[in-house]
Amino acid sequence: MIAWPRAIQALRRDELRGQLDPWLLGSGIALAAFGAVMVASSSIPMAMNAQLGPFQPLIKHLVFLALGSVLALVAYHTPLDLLERMSRVLLLLAVLLLLAVFVPGLGLRLNGARRWLNFGAIGFQAVEAAKLLMIVYLAGYLRRFGTQVERSLFGILKPLAVTGLAVLLLLAQPDFGSAMLVLTTAVGMIWLAGARLAHLGGLAALGVPMIALAAIAEPYRVRRLTSFLDPFADPFNDGFQLSQALIAIGRGEWFGVGLGASVEKLFYLPEANSDFIFAVIAEELGFVGILFVLLLFALLCGRALRVALKAFEVGLPFAGLLAAGIGMMIATQALVSIGVNLGVLPTKGLTLPLISSGGSSVLMTCLAIGLLLRVAYEVTRREAELRLEAPAEVAA
Repeated sequence: MIAWPRAIQALRRDELRGQLDPWLLGSGIALAAFGAVMVASSSIPMAMNAQLGPFQPLIKHLVFLALGSVLALVAYHTPLDLLERMSRVLLLLAVLLLLAVFVPGLGLRLNGARRWLNFGAIGFQAVEAAKLLMIVYLAGYLRRFGTQVERSLFGILKPLAVTGLAVLLLLAQPDFGSAMLVLTTAVGMIWLAGARLAHLGGLAALGVPMIALAAIAEPYRVRRLTSFLDPFADPFNDGFQLSQALIAIGRGEWFGVGLGASVEKLFYLPEANSDFIFAVIAEELGFVGILFVLLLFALLCGRALRVALKAFEVGLPFAGLLAAGIGMMIATQALVSIGVNLGVLPTKGLTLPLISSGGSSVLMTCLAIGLLLRVAYEVTRREAELRLEAPAEVAA
């Protein structure tokens, strides 16, 4: 009498399926589509000056979006328990990637920094993969040792030590912007796992002076800081990028000068299709365009955090930490990139996720969104399981 309903219940539970989150998917597609339009608009003068086809950068960007979509599909069909079991292996892979840029012949030096891996016809920025792999490792560690993280300072020190190793490797490249992004995301995840503010505050009191010393250790960082404070004091040298970005933003006013009509992208604004694409958006589409971009990022990152909260509520801490880490990473990178363009933050080499041109960043951001969709899928499946179990508990 009792075994038969249980057999039916087990069968139904095995057949349960999760749901695809339309808000995550829709906001990701909207950002990617908008980014493709702006990459086309901002890169045509550069491509023609390099005697390439006017749409060659756009075609390259679309190819990476297509490859990223494949990676997102793979991530969506990857069970999260498999990622959790492999989290230590993925951490090792992240460290190896960051070390590989220093290997002669494999690491590629561009603009005085070793950030790229040379794979012949293509290059890959190792930190883009390392950021995501670090989040997977931290989610696994914090899920396993959450009690230690909540109760003791030692439980916090281990994940911070691992993060510190990645930060040191990034500073050696040098890549100060990505190092701070990794550190900020890690601290946010540790706090979300239940770490005490007193412990984090004490470590911050020790760590902030070290970060400040690292920021001023390189002369070029000092120049970026001084040019950030007053870019028009030296508008043709150290303050050139920021002054041109501010001119572009000022020209946009409320509704912009029109799509494709930017003047600053005509060889005035450096990196117009990557680091400073937000300034081109502001010039061509004005405040309305800026607001549209901000709303899309708010929707994507807010939905990621909402999915993370639901994961915690249904008893999936690894999924919740993973979604929260990815959401914080995308939100922080977007805010820093926008802040640099607006002149409220010193210049950093961080792209605007899904909008800026860039192969490595596009691929890994698509992969990250695929993981977010997988978290949402498993959360909705778990909710269905709980609804199925409730009548059985009442009957018992």
